[in-house]
Amino acid sequence: MSRPAIEVRNISKSYDLGSIGATSLKDELERLWKKVRGREVSARKGQFKALDDISFDVQPGQIVGIIGRNGAGKSTLLKILSHITEPTSGEIVLRGRVSSLLEVGMGFHPDLTGRENIFLNGAILGMKKAEIREKLDEIIAFAEVEKFIDTPVKRYSSGMYVRLAFAVAAHMEPEILILDEVLAVGDARFQEKCLKKIRAVAGGGRTVLMVSHNMSAVRSLCDHACVLHQGRLIQTGDPEECTETYLGIYHPTTESGVVDFKKPENETAWMKRARLYCDGQLGTQLEMGKPLSVEIDFESETEMEPGIGIVINGPEGAKILHASTRNAPSPSFRQPVKGGTIRCDFGEIPFTAGRYTLSFWFGGLSYDTHAEDPCFSFEVIERDLWGCARPYQAAHSILWWPAKFELQG
Repeated sequence: MSRPAIEVRNISKSYDLGSIGATSLKDELERLWKKVRGREVSARKGQFKALDDISFDVQPGQIVGIIGRNGAGKSTLLKILSHITEPTSGEIVLRGRVSSLLEVGMGFHPDLTGRENIFLNGAILGMKKAEIREKLDEIIAFAEVEKFIDTPVKRYSSGMYVRLAFAVAAHMEPEILILDEVLAVGDARFQEKCLKKIRAVAGGGRTVLMVSHNMSAVRSLCDHACVLHQGRLIQTGDPEECTETYLGIYHPTTESGVVDFKKPENETAWMKRARLYCDGQLGTQLEMGKPLSVEIDFESETEMEPGIGIVINGPEGAKILHASTRNAPSPSFRQPVKGGTIRCDFGEIPFTAGRYTLSFWFGGLSYDTHAEDPCFSFEVIERDLWGCARPYQAAHSILWWPAKFELQG
């Protein structure tokens, strides 16, 4: 049997809270000495442990999905595997050249053109200029930026940026491809292109490690998965079983329709309480075709113009609805206040039967101070909407729609 493409052994990563940059030289030498002697570097007071004793193997040609809620340690793990940051303790072994796409355009220079950035990224990966030239036309065609390839990327739209970034990462023929939420950006057609390319990369014997909140993509694309929770690896194995574990952990079961929040550390504005109203009543069960609304109490130490965002996630964990005061501002939000209640009425949402979750973020009109992901779980109950004895079932789609049909001719 061939050796694993990736070996992760007892990886931990701690960050000093409230400090900027590295620790003192004395602390770094002490940490290095303990690491050399095989002793674990303990998390001192004032530290946050982003990863805690993570171990797993990835075989050549596997597509492995890393799943977990925001703050679980997924991106930290990928940054360690990409050699962007070093672990506090533990070790990794990577057998092959690594290409990473952790953020949109990461590693791009904004003043360079798209063409120049392709050569820059290739050089960073250790490729010769002749190798990059051989792949250049294919990369440009995949990214669909032919007209703008000699334009500085700082003038690109976010969609053009991500298309070129993914094309570069996927076409440089790395033995190991590391992706962080690449399927969360771009339009549906480009996402489908990404899926096909990822399958082709793995089909060629190369290894793919990807982070995604889209459980449908993890189930259909990956042949192995890992679940992270609060910095620890709690399950590895079959993607179906791992996604069920993830959805079971992160679907809150509050039945009262009321959730209280803690004030985040070092923040001056925060959400205090949220209430969910299903057809006008506090609760977490909603009949199909009935109205849904949310109320959020907030408080601020100083006067501010509040901003709120609400995301509804589907049964598979994918984001299917987003409402924000930043996208639909109201005059009432243009006045400074130190607290109050924000109400959002969704109206009669066209969801089919199933369990859904809500995530919130809160802050000013251009910044965030508090996020809860997710904080509510509610269930949509099937019913016969039009009295035709044929209820619209969840197997048909996530959404039903009150379309009007007319026979003509």
